[in-house]
Amino acid sequence: MNTSAYIVARVSVTDQTVYSEYMKHTPRVVGKFGGRFIARSPDPVTLEGEIEERRIVIIEFPSMDEAKAFYQSEEYTEIMKLRQDVASAQFVAVEGFPAEDWDRILKESRKLEK
Repeated sequence: MNTSAYIVARVSVTDQTVYSEYMKHTPRVVGKFGGRFIARSPDPVTLEGEIEERRIVIIEFPSMDEAKAFYQSEEYTEIMKLRQDVASAQFVAVEGFPAEDWDRILKESRKLEK
C-alpha cells in the first residue's frame, strides 16, 4: 500500500520580493508530481520547544517516490535557483501515516478513557 509523503520545509527569507517570484513557479511543478500545498505559513506559532521563526511549508505527495521525484526534477532544480541567494532552507521528506492505522490506534486509545 502506498502512503502519502510530505515535504516539510523551513525557510529563512532575506528578500521577500525575489522569494515571491520563486513562490509563483513552485505550484505548477508540485502539481506535476501529484502534490499540493497543505501549509504555507510565514508566521508559525510555536506551541512547545525552541521558537520557530522560519517560514514553514508542508507539501503532500501521493508517495515518497513522487516527493523525491519532484525535489530532484530538472524543473524544480531550475526554480530553486530563484531562492538560493535570498533564502536558506531545510527540506525533509517524511512518510504519511495510513488512515487505517490511525483508525486502529484511535480506537485502542479511546478504550483507555475513564
